[in-house]
Amino acid sequence: MPAFDLHIVFDCADPDRVARFWMAALGGYDFPTGVPDGFATWDEWADANNIPVDQRNLGRTLVDKERGSRPDIFFLQVPESKQLKNRVHLDIKVAPGLTGADRRTAIEKEADRLTTLGATIAIDHDDHLVMHDPEGNEFCLA
Repeated sequence: MPAFDLHIVFDCADPDRVARFWMAALGGYDFPTGVPDGFATWDEWADANNIPVDQRNLGRTLVDKERGSRPDIFFLQVPESKQLKNRVHLDIKVAPGLTGADRRTAIEKEADRLTTLGATIAIDHDDHLVMHDPEGNEFCLA
């Protein structure tokens, strides 16, 4: 059986806001570069192609610019709000190899950073935290 590429996709109300949160949360991710030839910015390109301003935030993509080995992450605008717990979530490994108080300190330090970006702590477990991104998508810090 062939190996397949993997993309991660978030449904959200504000793709730009959620993409910017995850770009800062994960590090090494950024928006793809490459504005079409003849244009200085994507907004200039959108203006030239008569794309209404209210339709310019229908989606965003993040690519791994640092390692080049992590999956692309897509953020797609959907009309409905999140209703229930995620069936799939991301685990951010911030304390690999650490134990005890050192592990907890690393997790809490990263949780503090992420809350300044708009995340909230949902559940505090002994060995990890369940958090919500700015639109309520669950993820864990471990």
